Amino acid sequence: MIKLSDHFNYRRLFQFTMPSISMLLFLSIYGIVDGYFVSNYVGKISFSALNFIMPFLMFLGFIGFLFGSGGSALIAKTLGEGNRIKANKIFSLLIYVSIVIGIFFTVFGYNFLPTISKFLGAEGEMLEQSINYGQIVILALAFDILQVEFQTLFITAEKPNYGFYMTVVAGLINIFLDAVFIVGFDFGIEGAAAATAISQIIGGTVPLMYFSRKNSSLLRLTETNFDLKILFKTITNGASELMSDISMSVVCTLYNVQLLKYAGEDGVAAFGIIMYMGFMFQSIFIGFSIGTAPVISYHFGAKNYFELKNLLRKSFVITGIFGLMMFLTAEIFSDNFAKIFIGYDENLLDMTVYAFRIYSFAFLFSGFTIFTSSFFTALNDGVTSAIISFLHMMVFETLAILILPLIFGVNGIWFSMIVAEILAILISITFLKIKQKKFRY
Repeated sequence: MIKLSDHFNYRRLFQFTMPSISMLLFLSIYGIVDGYFVSNYVGKISFSALNFIMPFLMFLGFIGFLFGSGGSALIAKTLGEGNRIKANKIFSLLIYVSIVIGIFFTVFGYNFLPTISKFLGAEGEMLEQSINYGQIVILALAFDILQVEFQTLFITAEKPNYGFYMTVVAGLINIFLDAVFIVGFDFGIEGAAAATAISQIIGGTVPLMYFSRKNSSLLRLTETNFDLKILFKTITNGASELMSDISMSVVCTLYNVQLLKYAGEDGVAAFGIIMYMGFMFQSIFIGFSIGTAPVISYHFGAKNYFELKNLLRKSFVITGIFGLMMFLTAEIFSDNFAKIFIGYDENLLDMTVYAFRIYSFAFLFSGFTIFTSSFFTALNDGVTSAIISFLHMMVFETLAILILPLIFGVNGIWFSMIVAEILAILISITFLKIKQKKFRY
């Protein structure tokens, strides 16, 4: 078994991160299946409605990413310092607080979803479908937060395969229920929402039961004390993931608003398909970064600076290779990917393929920024990581989405991602140079 304390060559690093890569990849695939069933068996308007409300649902689930990444960095660092009892107390505190926050956001989201949908510009049938889907999914929000959180914490507990197995089980349940509810019983978009909610409940409950009992991992739920310092440190550590999640929600909303203006509901549908395909590719970068983060935090806590340099160098080589492979795959097979969702609509298919071939250039750059942000989080420097994430999405991409369409029309929207990624790489390189002496990587 590979341990956090090991020395990592390329083979060992890839082997250790493969479960988290597979986990995120599978998560993206069953999200794609969700979209496939809605688009092909419910209709284009329902598919647009699902993608329209999704950014808001993503925003409500930010606690899972925040506590998962920020807490994992703190827990792994504490384990590296040799204090397992304290690590378990931190772990337990974060899980208990997540449940409470999840319940609060469920009540908030359910009641304000109609108002927010109207404010963002949804009308008529699209508005009705957005509300119907969102309110059902929100009921499982607390479990979704736990599911996302445990995906990272399983890696910190030296059980990365368990996180992958849990994702596979929850994903297969979602796919099966999509087929039963949508195709079998004709429940429409409400059936898709119910399938997602049930899979999230299972994905959050089973790991909770595992960590509640005696187990063979490094972590277990125990008695703990409410500690604002721990929560504050977790939040600052995970600030970049918090910023990324909030920024992604805001940016996706801006895309939808701009596309409604420049391309109508077809533009929203095309963007939804690109996001499905894009997340499938990006999940490889995210999974690799999640998989390496506890290792980096452990060696940082153990003051093993030689291994930090080794991990950074090898990670950039791997993400570079991944990026080139993704770009070529997207360029060659974009037509095949798009036909999964909208083979029945030739105009929408042409728009989606054209846009995705432009978007795919971003894969050449995005892995570098994703890993750099995660690297600083793992070093418990959440502020630097948050700055990178903030500039990347909230500044560069937001400005690109607002300005480029004024010059290039709808093409400016599709080019926005590439412009933002190039600027983000420059910022990432700058911070790596500035912080190199402090962290000795």
